[in-house]
Formats: sequence, structure tokens, C-alpha cells
Amino acid sequence: MKLVKKRSKKVFIISIILMALWIFGVYMYSKYIHIPINKKSNYETTRVESTEYSENVEKIEENSKSLADVIETVTESVVGISKLKNTGSSIFTSSDEGKLGLGTGVIVSKNGYILSNEHLTGEKFSQCYVTLEDGRNFDGTVVWSDIDLDLSIVHIKAKNLPAVTLGDSSSIRVGESVYAIGNPIGFEFRRTVTSGIISAKNRTIKLEEDNDLAYMTDLIQTDATINPGNSGGPLIYPNGKVIGINTVKISSAEGIGFAVPINVVKNVINSFDEKNKFDEASIGIYGYDKEVIPYLTLSSINFTKGIYVAKIISNGPASNTKLKEGDIITSFDNIEINTMNDLKEYIYTKKPGDKVVLKVSRGKVNKEISITLGKK
Repeated sequence: MKLVKKRSKKVFIISIILMALWIFGVYMYSKYIHIPINKKSNYETTRVESTEYSENVEKIEENSKSLADVIETVTESVVGISKLKNTGSSIFTSSDEGKLGLGTGVIVSKNGYILSNEHLTGEKFSQCYVTLEDGRNFDGTVVWSDIDLDLSIVHIKAKNLPAVTLGDSSSIRVGESVYAIGNPIGFEFRRTVTSGIISAKNRTIKLEEDNDLAYMTDLIQTDATINPGNSGGPLIYPNGKVIGINTVKISSAEGIGFAVPINVVKNVINSFDEKNKFDEASIGIYGYDKEVIPYLTLSSINFTKGIYVAKIISNGPASNTKLKEGDIITSFDNIEINTMNDLKEYIYTKKPGDKVVLKVSRGKVNKEISITLGKK
């Protein structure tokens, strides 16, 4: 009997404790569920709807161009160029492609200006023949050329052409991906795209043609395949911007091609695009940068930066100044000059009659020399 009473008492106590806990829990819930959120908090929250997210994804996909889209757009600006005129409606015909000497150019202005190689188009005032991507055929006139750069600009009478976007060749890095576009071999392989990387910068190569010796400096080296007919075509980044113009390859090796950096000719292109003319200034010297010196029999010449003045042209702008053959030009108007392309790029920003101040090293003596630029 006593055992039953003890058990009943224990059950009663446990029941009382459980009921007390239940009442306390109900009280706490009713109290804290009505606590207001502090609207002066340091942050805000926003519900992210799944539909908004999917719409954003679609917009990103719509605005993002694939590499294929980019290359397709650039190829619309790539043209065929020949010195010989075909009797057909286009130079892209298979009948006499060998005779036509088909090469490549790229439209750099909607107003009909096309950038190519001088060895393909001929020198200034030469005539050549151009076929656009849409099949239209035009007579072209070379309005500017530079034999040392192997670059030329051809004009055709056409408007609203699809022009490429020019990149910045001064910021290129070895190992970056690039693509070359051109018309190798002839009709069957027109607008061929090859891929590779930038293999090296500031390359100097020696050219021997028809018993003439020349040097091309400050070139971009690439392993993107460049074949005969690719000359004059663009070397582009994956974003479609042109960083160089394909010019030559090493025939005795695979995967060694070269392009002229686009920056050297940008000011010339802009002048034609905006004014339909370019008044080319000249300083009146022949010079070499330090990359060419090892090719020459000038072992006594030793300098780490600047341009070596090899010859002053008689009756030229520099002929009546204090500049001498053998001087090292280190800067123009306080802008450091280390390659012949640097020199040309700066001179192309000037007009005949402009004055420039040269800093010159002559042995252990440094001088400043003022020169009034002439017309080339």
C-alpha cells in the first residue's frame, strides 16, 4: 500500500513539472514572436526570385559573343588583294589564282581604307585590285606605304564598310592566344583562320631579296600558321581586336611567323579616316636600334637604348643641325625611343614643319638638339 502511494506521488510531481514547462514555453513564444525587426539595421536584405536570376543568365548569354562569333565578324573585314586584275567578277576565282598573286588586306575604316603589306600592294600611287567578303570587286589605289615596315594603305571608292577594331600592341604578352586570318595559297582556302600564341616580342629579322638586304625590327613572333597569301591579314586577340599585320614567316622552320605591331601605324590610319589624307613628316636620317647592330659589321658600337644614327640624308631636315652620324638618339620631346618603330610611331603623330627636341648621347657627352621636321 505504501509503495503504491509513493508511485502516485512521483507521477503527480512529474506531471506538475511538465505542465509548468509547457506553460513557460507558451509564454515565451507569445512574447518573442512579436518582437519588431530593427529597421535601422546596417544592412538590407532582398529576396532573390528564381525567375529574375534566370532572366539575368539569359541576358548575359545574349550579350556575350563566342570566339566563333568574334572571328566571323572580323572575317567580314578581311579582303583579297592582287596586283593583277582578273577578267572575272572577283579575284577569288580558281582559274588563274597562281598568276594573280592573291594576298590579304583588312578594312580599317568604313570610308574605304584597307591596311596591307607593301610587298603585296606596291608602293604609293600603285594600283591593285580588291575583293570584299560579299564578292564586290574594286580598283584600289595605294595612298600610303612604308618599305621598312612593309605596310601600305589602299583606298577603294566604297562607304559604310565593316571596319575592324584596333588593339594595343604595346601591351601584348608572350603566351597570349592569337589568331591569324588570311588567304593562303589562293581561292580554295580564302579567309583561313589559324590559332597560336605570341611566341616572342621585339624580334628583328634579316631579309635578303633580289640581292638587297633589309632588316625588319620590333616584330611580333607567333606560331599561328602563316602561309603565302596570309600577308597583309590581321593578327587578332580572342576579343577580335587587331594587334598586328601578318608579314613574313621563316620558310626553313615550322611555326615561326611574324607580324608588324599595329600601334606603329595607328596615327596614319586615324588621319586618313578623319581627314582623307596624311601629311608624312620626316627627320631625314637612317638609323638602327640595338637589335640590328649584331647583324652589322659594327662591333665597336655598343649602346643599351636609343637609336644609332647611321646616316644623315643630305639636304634633309637633320642635315643643317648639330646632329652627327654615330650619335645615339635616346628621346624625342622627352619620350624615350628605343626601336625604329618607336621613332616612326612618334614621327607619325607630327606634321611637316613641327619642331622636335632630341636628346642625344655622343660618347660621354649628352646634348639636346632641335630639328624642324620636313615633308617626306
